Amino acid sequence: MIGERRIVLEPREVPLGGVRGMNVLRALPHRNLPTIGAWCFLDRFGPADTRMRVEPHPHIGLQTVTWPLVGEIRHRDSLGSDADLRRGQLNLMTAGNGISHSEYSIGDNPIPLDALQFWVVLPESARHGAAGFERHTSLPGLALPAEQGADASATVVLGEFAGVRSPATVHTPIVGAEIVVPAGTRVRLPLRPEWEHAVMLVEGDAQVAEHPLSLNDTLYLGDSRDTVTVESAEGALLFVLGGEPFEDEIVMWWNFAGRSHDEIAEAREEWEAASARFGEVEGHDVRIPAPPLPPVRLMPRSRKL
Repeated sequence: MIGERRIVLEPREVPLGGVRGMNVLRALPHRNLPTIGAWCFLDRFGPADTRMRVEPHPHIGLQTVTWPLVGEIRHRDSLGSDADLRRGQLNLMTAGNGISHSEYSIGDNPIPLDALQFWVVLPESARHGAAGFERHTSLPGLALPAEQGADASATVVLGEFAGVRSPATVHTPIVGAEIVVPAGTRVRLPLRPEWEHAVMLVEGDAQVAEHPLSLNDTLYLGDSRDTVTVESAEGALLFVLGGEPFEDEIVMWWNFAGRSHDEIAEAREEWEAASARFGEVEGHDVRIPAPPLPPVRLMPRSRKL
């Protein structure tokens, strides 16, 4: 068991540059915490008026979870998927042994855009499997009875929360849920004590486990909790993520999640060689080249929390 924790994972600003040409706030991976459950990556891009153009790029060994807050995003991938995404909908792409995709904002001009982008690392049983893409336009929700004020509500994006399950495909015990807390509300969020959890403040103000959060902070809670108390004076939008602690050590580099340096190097070489492993995304005449590997062997990131 990990035990109860109350550690703020402050996001760091990361310039993505290139054709995307924008900065993001990154909470995961954290230098002391590579995963929370199977969640291995969390970016927030926005809010900003921007023209997003993410040209085709590859993934292995993970799922991408795109959760828009403002604006519309067009997803295209090497499976032939072509889907627009807007608030309240979920795009879930499973890389398996290899996939490539692009992400564009809708239209030719800058638009208001804000979204959360997550990665979920795949276990051994799924990471060498076939790629896949799912679009879910309707996700289950539930009311959360308040101890004070109006009831809160939850949308179950991925996995299971409070006995309600998302229709999206998962490969590990996991939870990803958006929580809306009205102004003046105090509510207990139900948790599974055998899972580790974290809560991100996306909008508004909140105290989680009696700890005040700043905007975009993620509070890591560890495990061994069956509830956590959330309070908000002005109202809050939160995202709960967690799941069964992921036991495998992973090597993450660029857009790849593997288990060894050699596996990552092989995937990079195949992308640069335009291997059939990653296919082609129709409608593009350029793609993002892989950066050079560092001059040292890539090693797994260790959990220090």
